[in-house]
Amino acid sequence: MVRKIVKIDGEKCNGCGLCVDSCHEGAIAMVNGKAVLTRDDYCDGLGNCLPACPVGAIAIEEREAEAFDEAAAMAAVAMAKATAQATAEAARPGCGCPGSNARSLKAGAENAVPENVVARASELRQWPVQIKLVPINAPYFKDAHLLIAADCAAYAYADFHGTFMKHKITLVGCPKLDDGDYSEKLTEIIARNDLKSVTVVRMEVPCCGGIEHATVKALKNSGKFLPWQVVTLTTDGKVVQN
Repeated sequence: MVRKIVKIDGEKCNGCGLCVDSCHEGAIAMVNGKAVLTRDDYCDGLGNCLPACPVGAIAIEEREAEAFDEAAAMAAVAMAKATAQATAEAARPGCGCPGSNARSLKAGAENAVPENVVARASELRQWPVQIKLVPINAPYFKDAHLLIAADCAAYAYADFHGTFMKHKITLVGCPKLDDGDYSEKLTEIIARNDLKSVTVVRMEVPCCGGIEHATVKALKNSGKFLPWQVVTLTTDGKVVQN
């Protein structure tokens, strides 16, 4: 049948993944760093994903396509959520990789280094640090100032520990490389814990907007009113001045 359906321009797509989050039917996925319409029958053709795209890579076209199958689309979405939940459960303390077990760290503890290397004290205050692995109700979240950072940021900015991590609980992730959306997990963390503030540190590259988008969405959905800010870094380690 000929009907309206989403068309994605792979040349324009910057890989931010925001359209994936906005597609409630699960018709769009990231493939090799680009958004792709994976199933015609999962796309309702209404274009809810269009306003989410920051580069105008998505349009609606009329072409021969399978009819929209809402039941199949919703079943696939439910299965994906169940799989993600099972993965999260496996990553909680006591399950899965021992390296994901939550624990507090002593900020300022210096590691052994060669004599010819000058080391500064680490400001990391907890483990794990990956958004996907951190427990939602970890004790170190109480009264914490939360830092949500793109994992590239610590490599781009020389004094990341002293400038951004000091006196904060640090969570890191990469919206381009990680599957799924951080906003659900971040919403739970913000809603269930007594946080003092939230700081986002992202890179200037477009795909890094996903971590800012997820945090803003989580703040709104949590129902909390917290002081928050976004800091953007250039790839050569400078702070972008607004």
